[in-house]
Amino acid sequence: MSVSQRARNLVPSVTLAISATARRMRAEGIDVIGFGSGEPDFDTPDHIKDAAIQAIREGFTKYTASGGIDELKDAVVAKLKRDNGLAYGRNQILISCGGKHSLYNVFQALLEPGDEVIIPAPYWVSFPEQVKLCDAKPVFVQTSESQGFRLQRALVEPLVTTRTKILVLNSPCNPTGAALTLGELTGLAALAVERGFWLLSDETYESLIYDGYQHVSIASLSDQVYAGTILVNSLSKAYAMTGWRVGYTAGPKEIIKAMDGLQSQMTSNPTSISQRAGVAALTGPQEPTHRMREEFGRRRRYIVERLKAMPGVSCLSPQGAFYVFPNVSGTYGKRHGETTVTNSTSFSAYLLNTARIAVVPGVEFGSDAHIRISYATSMANIEKGMDRMAEAIRQLR
Repeated sequence: MSVSQRARNLVPSVTLAISATARRMRAEGIDVIGFGSGEPDFDTPDHIKDAAIQAIREGFTKYTASGGIDELKDAVVAKLKRDNGLAYGRNQILISCGGKHSLYNVFQALLEPGDEVIIPAPYWVSFPEQVKLCDAKPVFVQTSESQGFRLQRALVEPLVTTRTKILVLNSPCNPTGAALTLGELTGLAALAVERGFWLLSDETYESLIYDGYQHVSIASLSDQVYAGTILVNSLSKAYAMTGWRVGYTAGPKEIIKAMDGLQSQMTSNPTSISQRAGVAALTGPQEPTHRMREEFGRRRRYIVERLKAMPGVSCLSPQGAFYVFPNVSGTYGKRHGETTVTNSTSFSAYLLNTARIAVVPGVEFGSDAHIRISYATSMANIEKGMDRMAEAIRQLR
């Protein structure tokens, strides 16, 4: 007896593995600073928690419609109109168990075996794995650090074939923090319309942006682009609701209907209590998100400056999200004791073993020259972690 080839082909989430390792080491009494986590270190705002408590007290603890409650769908519709200038109906919205679940629903609803999905690299680790689960093919388009890791039409166009079904957009991006300009979005949208493939826009980090950057949803560019775009978002990052597992999809009603049918057989509805909390998140005060963004911005400025001062390290300043993606390849070939740093994996292991800081090797995101560091942790941890990293690099010869 054996597990399926599909299951054997999957690459486990290294981000989750790194976070688990850091937690285990801390449980053993080792002072490890975790920079691997992809979740805000802020608590869920009180008005959101209060809505969930009220739902429990009211007995709102039963099944809901598989695709989510109308109240939350209406809140999503209002949010998309208010923040993105997009007009959707309730039948164009699906509520799912987080952004990751929403993305998986999209791929399952659209992809046939052999279809191709263009994914910009560096990429979030789950994009290619979810595509492979559909027996489709991820096609990577490499963005360059010199261009700020931003995707452009000229990079994508040579990769488009008759099998191209979807172009994945993730702006702001995990892991790089890069965010696309209006001109770049316009060029990519025109290509999608001309060549007839879907745009899948993951906008999870749209509220966590810096330096005056203005987020634009690609679906807002024209009626044609709107019709060919599927938008995915999550409450996890903007509202510090990672454990609540609420995400949503907006798109053509026939696609949403197909996704709802799939979801009804896979998970049924998202948690009823979390859905009520989601209504409060989207319709309630947004000041907690604004304060969180301001604090992330302060941390971002500090960590970028510290990294840029380290020998063998360069680091772009991210425009969004809460990650930096420093280039550490200048340390490759150097050693400390019996340890030689040769790639992002060995560099990350060196930091964990020597400096007791946990980062994620960039090879997992499609770039072996880099590592990902999350600044979704306290400033005290960031300061201590940067001190440790600087000392560990200083010891390399």
